[in-house]
Amino acid sequence: MSRLAARALLAVVFWPSLFFFWFLGPFVLFLLSTTSSEVCARLETRAEFLAAANGTIPMLVVQNFIYAVPIVCLVLWGRLVPDPARARHIVTCIKLFPAAMVVGALWEYGSSLVCDGYGQPFFSPAWQMTSYLPIVSLIINFPLYVLAFSLGRTFSTREDVGEDEARPPA
Repeated sequence: MSRLAARALLAVVFWPSLFFFWFLGPFVLFLLSTTSSEVCARLETRAEFLAAANGTIPMLVVQNFIYAVPIVCLVLWGRLVPDPARARHIVTCIKLFPAAMVVGALWEYGSSLVCDGYGQPFFSPAWQMTSYLPIVSLIINFPLYVLAFSLGRTFSTREDVGEDEARPPA
């Protein structure tokens, strides 16, 4: 397989995974991972709340593996087309990604544990602080998204096509 074909294949994986997993995925998986309000009304003991929250852990693990697909694509692109400046940006993405994963998992787990307010008397008030984690998540994810998007755009653009050749004729 040629380098150009490998780069194109990575682009075919990178762009859909970036938009569907990173931009839409958090909302869908957050809705799936939290305990629904009709289940919350039936939970009465600390053990039941904890079991409901712990039931979200496998989904959080799978979610984080799925979210890693764009980062893996960036690393593979970096191996195909080595460039020290891009390599530093990829390392920055790799450093931001675990922080985003941890904050996102804590937010979703804590939201499941608090269970729309019904679980508050059973657990430490610290779990109520998870309601502020979306702000922290935005602070971490915004530079990560911008950096991943710009790296993806750079890597998926053909280098052998000049700027004037890339534009359609007027």
